[in-house]
Amino acid sequence: MTPRDRSTHDRPNRERPARNPADLRRANREKRERSPEIDEDVTGRELDKDAARQLGTLNDTNRTWVAKHLVMAGRLIDIDPQLAFEHALAASRRGGRLALVREAVGLAAYAAGDYAEALRELRTYRRISGDQTHLAVMADCLRGLGKPEKALELAAEPEAQQISGSARAELAMVTAGAHQDLGDHASALAALEIPELNLQRAYSFSPRLYSMYAECLIQLGRESEAQRWQAQIPVAEKALGTGSYAEPEIMDFDDDEEPVALPKVKDLVDDSGAHQTRRD
Repeated sequence: MTPRDRSTHDRPNRERPARNPADLRRANREKRERSPEIDEDVTGRELDKDAARQLGTLNDTNRTWVAKHLVMAGRLIDIDPQLAFEHALAASRRGGRLALVREAVGLAAYAAGDYAEALRELRTYRRISGDQTHLAVMADCLRGLGKPEKALELAAEPEAQQISGSARAELAMVTAGAHQDLGDHASALAALEIPELNLQRAYSFSPRLYSMYAECLIQLGRESEAQRWQAQIPVAEKALGTGSYAEPEIMDFDDDEEPVALPKVKDLVDDSGAHQTRRD
């Protein structure tokens, strides 16, 4: 799942999703809403090998059900996050004991802006799997709930000191945002000074990392230094083929039909293994 490029402290306030009083995950509730429809082309085999292996503990009927709803959650996450969340919840009704499913529910809830639910699910996922990949998302959920101090406590846990690469970069940016929430711009700058902050090497997250670092420098009155990092943003984007250098999506359509953007089938977790948090 590729997210939303906005930090919680810059994100405009929006209403939290209405909670379903008949909890979508409880299959025994007579009044629960029906599971969302699955597209006809979805088979469940679109999931990667690791996901399929994890689903292997379910019986054939439940395995197919869960797989299809996970595929739909991944397909819709950037198009209709709330509906993606409902698909993830549907998957959890028959596969809620699996770490993969709890992870999917947590990430879909995060995309839908339900930070309390996302935090609960990702905490469960972390406890079941022992995986620290989504610490940044969990910390950003705490920021979204108005608890930047708790976000900083999470970022200071011993497990957080062991992560690297994109997971460390995402957590650094969330940590910096939490310090900014508290008005501590010096600490925000220090939080971003990680090995991955490198003018000579571009990673997928580098343009956002450069931008946030430049922002912190400006907040501290160090505009000339900020200009150096700002100037590197388009250089990194060009090298990565992202931002204004991204290849446009091209599709064919009949002359008498309106063009329709086709959704992409993808897993809820991106190839790097770290979920991109919502920041500018």
